[in-house]
Amino acid sequence: MTHTATASATEMTPIDFRNFFWVGLALATMIVVINLDQIWPLKFMHVMSGVLWTGIDLFMGFVLGPIVRVVSLDARRAIITRLTPKTVFIMPTLSIITGTTGWFHARQLGYLDLPWPQFGWVAAALAIITILSIQGMFYLLPTNVRVYLELRKPNPDGAKIGRLMSGFFYVVAFQGCMQIAIIVIMTKFDSGI
Repeated sequence: MTHTATASATEMTPIDFRNFFWVGLALATMIVVINLDQIWPLKFMHVMSGVLWTGIDLFMGFVLGPIVRVVSLDARRAIITRLTPKTVFIMPTLSIITGTTGWFHARQLGYLDLPWPQFGWVAAALAIITILSIQGMFYLLPTNVRVYLELRKPNPDGAKIGRLMSGFFYVVAFQGCMQIAIIVIMTKFDSGI
């Protein structure tokens, strides 16, 4: 009874492509804010999207992730098949907005014209955001979707899920470390370089 209830519940949680409307609205808002070229709105959008992206990433990687790894398959299915349809839209959007608004805000503040070694802080931020975005878009997101699709099947292939998730924990842990490093760099920017 529980297995059947879980299986039918997971079938009712598809990825809702209507969420692209919200993604488009968020990206359109970003474009408007960038074109306004005013410090406060751009800084606000950069900081808020960065806080949300970093907070969700750290929470999922270091709090939710270890819990999901040790619960039963039914509980794991219930969590992942409800979480993935939301994060598949939220996380890429936040990473795009954070990086893009950060670039334009850095330009506003003259950080792109700093001499070396101060520019090293900018280069480090650019390197980290690039790594985070590439890993997120091309490894974490596709892996999450593939696991989600497998868990939605009536009889998910545990071995396949295991193969998909084999390096996942390490990438998530690395992402968490990179998120902390970017916080250190942003704090340095805020206090003056």
